[in-house]
Amino acid sequence: MGAIREKMKADLELRGFALTTQAEYLRRARNFVAFHGCSPTEMGEAEIRTFLLHLVKEKKVAPATHHMYVAAIKFLYSTTLRHPELVANIPWPKRPRTLPDILTGDEVERLFRQIRSLKHRAILMTAYGAGLRISEACALKAADIDSKRMLLHIHEGKGSKDRYVMLSERLLDVLRTYWKTARPPQPFLFPGDIPGRPITTGAVQRFLHEVVVRCGFTKRVTAHSLRHGFATHLLETGEDIRTIQRLLGHSSIQTTARYTKVTERHIGRTKSPLDLIGTEKGQVLR
Repeated sequence: MGAIREKMKADLELRGFALTTQAEYLRRARNFVAFHGCSPTEMGEAEIRTFLLHLVKEKKVAPATHHMYVAAIKFLYSTTLRHPELVANIPWPKRPRTLPDILTGDEVERLFRQIRSLKHRAILMTAYGAGLRISEACALKAADIDSKRMLLHIHEGKGSKDRYVMLSERLLDVLRTYWKTARPPQPFLFPGDIPGRPITTGAVQRFLHEVVVRCGFTKRVTAHSLRHGFATHLLETGEDIRTIQRLLGHSSIQTTARYTKVTERHIGRTKSPLDLIGTEKGQVLR
């Protein structure tokens, strides 16, 4: 893509897109161009539709992947090439709102016990213990840990937003043990193979897959499952959904309501108004 790629990269940076999102958009746009073998300036709606149909019918990509391709191509034409009319009629894919598989507390504990690597255990316990996206956990720095206030400072999360999340005492103990043992070079708490760069999310995902296989789980478990579990377990213990929203870094409460799985156990603890009538708690119903 040459000059067009550089312009698209600059447009993404100027609009404050997260680095991971920038990389994804550029990769999807590159795949689109490679499929047709010509410059995007020589293509239009017909070529875009042909490519997207190829992804859906032949490659059978997941709805989330399809959505990312549409977003990247729309950005390419609307913003970088300034031809929004070419993508105006390209529909957004319908994304099924399925509930994720949620690990129980016992399963989470079992998962952690199977992790022999102190570094990977620390990363995944951070993802679960603080409800972080795996990219946020990987990018943590030692300076982000506030042990006095028991907080973690998350820099430039999704939407380039900073936030604070709780730091559990158990997690702090694990992080301190990891730090004393590994003495990781600055600045990142979990450095990767490339000097000065954090461990990649892909490396953590691959490691987690091996652990899940050893555990024998039939549930589909990814690093993001730990974030789902964090939110769901808080909800089950009676935590307010607004608090969960802030911890997850969601702008909209609707996102949190879709994100968290209201389990049967939580529903079963909810009292019917029929049971409340005539009781002290039911006075508000008068």
